[in-house]
Amino acid sequence: MYKIGVILFKYIFKIFFNCKIEGLENIPIKTGVVIASNHVSLLDPPLIGTFLPREIHFMAKEELFQIPVFGYIITKLKAFPVKRGTADRVAIKKAISLLSDGGCLGVFPEGTRSKDGNLGSAEPGMSLIAIKADVPVIPTAVVIENNKILGANIKIKFGTPISYNKELSVKDAMQNFTEEIMSEIKKLMVS
Repeated sequence: MYKIGVILFKYIFKIFFNCKIEGLENIPIKTGVVIASNHVSLLDPPLIGTFLPREIHFMAKEELFQIPVFGYIITKLKAFPVKRGTADRVAIKKAISLLSDGGCLGVFPEGTRSKDGNLGSAEPGMSLIAIKADVPVIPTAVVIENNKILGANIKIKFGTPISYNKELSVKDAMQNFTEEIMSEIKKLMVS
């Protein structure tokens, strides 16, 4: 179902949107990696997943999985639930295991969609997961220009991989890593 979804969304995005993708060369194909993106619309997960050259597993709020049919579809599209506002140990363990097995994890560090398009503060989970799995993070920006959905100019920008500083304690590494990732996402949003 994942491959069918990618093909379907590619046609939809090509017909209804003007999509430009930058930085695909920054995506490792066979090793574990976290794709950390800003979150401006409901289209962000399918946009990123459609144009990424590998399968991606998104962490999504658990309430979405309780919606009939939709919950089934996003599960088949490799998403898995996370309880927001808490340290969801089950979701964290699943994410670390996925990355340790060479998978690709999609996260929205802010934990929710931006209401004004600006980048908000990050939750600490993204950095903890990347540090525990010892994988790089690709800062990513979805930029929707001209403030309309249909016919919008959309850019998806994948930045260069960022790894955490292994010389720091986990607590300090998490803080620095999070700040660096969010700073890079912000730069991609305006460049």
